[in-house]
Amino acid sequence: MTTVSSTRSADLVGVRRAPRLGDRARLDAAVRIATIAVLWSSLTLVTSWWVADRGIQDLGGWVTGLTSVGRLTGLVATVLLLAQVVLMARVPVLEHAYGQDRLAKLHRVVGFTSFTLMLVHVVTITWGYAGGGLPAVPKTFWNLTVDDPGMLLALAGTLALVMVVVTSVKAARRRLRYESWHLLHLYAYLGVGLALPHQLWTGQQFTSSPTRTVFWWTTWAVAAGMVVVWRLGLPVLTNLRHQLRVTSVQDEGDQVWSVYVSGRRLDRLRVEPGQFFSWRFLTGPGWSRAHPYSLSAAPDGRDLRITVQGVGDGSTATRRLKPGTRVLVEGPFGRLSPRARTRAKVAFIGAGVGSTPLRALAEGLGYAPGDAVYLERFTDQPLFGAELDRIAAERGLRVLRLPGRRRTSDSWLGDGIGRADDVTALLFWIPDVAERDVYLCGPEPWTDLVMRSLVAAGVPDDNIHLETFAW
Repeated sequence: MTTVSSTRSADLVGVRRAPRLGDRARLDAAVRIATIAVLWSSLTLVTSWWVADRGIQDLGGWVTGLTSVGRLTGLVATVLLLAQVVLMARVPVLEHAYGQDRLAKLHRVVGFTSFTLMLVHVVTITWGYAGGGLPAVPKTFWNLTVDDPGMLLALAGTLALVMVVVTSVKAARRRLRYESWHLLHLYAYLGVGLALPHQLWTGQQFTSSPTRTVFWWTTWAVAAGMVVVWRLGLPVLTNLRHQLRVTSVQDEGDQVWSVYVSGRRLDRLRVEPGQFFSWRFLTGPGWSRAHPYSLSAAPDGRDLRITVQGVGDGSTATRRLKPGTRVLVEGPFGRLSPRARTRAKVAFIGAGVGSTPLRALAEGLGYAPGDAVYLERFTDQPLFGAELDRIAAERGLRVLRLPGRRRTSDSWLGDGIGRADDVTALLFWIPDVAERDVYLCGPEPWTDLVMRSLVAAGVPDDNIHLETFAW
């Protein structure tokens, strides 16, 4: 373990002056409350329409009960499906308020819930139209599919969503490369789009009154508009404005290297230390598959740097990038940034290549000498060792290096630490950790263990800022 400190500080050129601590965090909290309120209001509204259409009374009969359940689950599934689209749309205000980790969890919960309700809708509505008899269900399903307007498209959309959901199950994701999973996941947009004609042509719950028609058309239009503006329009504008190109690739250690990118007017690129972009390098086949990489240096208005570990085909290919290679980006994304900060003192805790956004934060975040601690776990050698020593000397950052392999599977510490438990060791190194904002990044199983120690040490959940890049 090595500790480096200094009483001299320096300002990083190009880092914008941050608002007062907590201002943006309070704004983001308000956005989260408003988002939840809008979702629940929409669910309440469509449920009230179902009640007004004798939905509760119809539950008293077997056949009418089946169709009533089918109507309700269809309405709720549609609202959640559109919420899913919005969560996928990269809307900046939601990205700022939730961050990628929380959005990913919401995306997963909302997605599986809407999919389950959609399947219940298909089964119960078909069963009800079949008169409540199971033997008649297959024929009824066939007749509905080929005779009713939009049903064939809805079936195709359902199959697209089935493919997305199946490949999103953890067991399936472990067998897929990230590039393949990302490409398959885009079929969710196709599934949602194909469902629209069926709902608007045959769904009486959608078109039986002007109020309902306006609500559904407006909701669909807003969701589609968000996708067009934020998933398509903004990335196109960003890349046309900045014209990014690779300038160099430099080795950082065993199977780890940094890619330097430059472009036009980067001082106007609204990115903060700790954030990440989705990167596409135009080198040939595979360019359409985006890869999420954090900045490993604070943005200075002149160039950007990412640091990559070779763990797959896409990441390994970045080692062979040539100067002048065109680069397309989406972003910036993530809440592992100054935006989440509410306290004067901070701690950075990372492991391996997961330390890249923390290194950028250590350089670009504002703090007084002695108010920031950088704790890094590594197996063989630290990442950015000389750079962190320089930051420590210039800014008063306290650096703690914890080498060695994990001592046990239920500990996040190395094997050279001794017998102290994780919480005791953490409080020995950072006694006032409960009074700090803690920025955490690394492999998900490892960060889970660190989270457990931080909570046990008294750090409030709202002051633990995490980015795992789990997919």
